[in-house]
Amino acid sequence: QVQFVESGGDLVHPGGSLRLSCVISGSGFRVYAMGWFRQAPGEQRESVAQITPGEMRNYADSVRGRFTISRDNAKNTVYLQMNALKPEDTAVYYCNTAPTPTRYWGQGTQVTVSS
Repeated sequence: QVQFVESGGDLVHPGGSLRLSCVISGSGFRVYAMGWFRQAPGEQRESVAQITPGEMRNYADSVRGRFTISRDNAKNTVYLQMNALKPEDTAVYYCNTAPTPTRYWGQGTQVTVSS
């Protein structure tokens, strides 16, 4: 069973930055495309960013140019660097395989952008 452990969320002011990390347990990480997803209160979970095994990246329009996804296969870890944060980025952030996530979700990490 694969497990995802997200970390790095915090309360930041608008315009601030955060770096999220997700450690994935289980074998075969390097052959999967991975993604970051987020869910704001009262909203459905949405895809934010994806990275293929060959490190091709894709972003939601709302974050393109501000967020950067990366991966370290040796550490079974995927990262999300978030810059120029906006209040509308407030959500719980999760990682999973992409574009189709597994049925296993971690606890997520809370990102709150507020002045």
